[in-house]
Amino acid sequence: MKLLFLYYPVKNVDESLAYYRDVLGFEESWREGEHTAALHLPGTDVRLMIEDENEGYSAGGMFLIDSVDVFYNENKDKLNFVKGPEDIPPGRYAIYLDNAGNPIRILDFTHEK
Repeated sequence: MKLLFLYYPVKNVDESLAYYRDVLGFEESWREGEHTAALHLPGTDVRLMIEDENEGYSAGGMFLIDSVDVFYNENKDKLNFVKGPEDIPPGRYAIYLDNAGNPIRILDFTHEK
């Protein structure tokens, strides 16, 4: 598992993008439509992903794994999955909660292979 993004739900992507880019000096990495954007955190390989809040879960990490489906099938009986697996543009995605209720987002890049 590798930390890929810090995920922050926001109320308005354009306003938040302006804040992180123009006030804090982060560089925009990419956008997906009007509801999701990523910014490069200076001095690191990690990106900040901001997205219009639509899941109702708090901020947290998004981790890259080899296969969301394999991880899900191996852990669905012992972890509290609240979403997924489902398709998103680069691959598969799921969310489970840790023992304190914090969301842990997992992603693979199976659609890019």
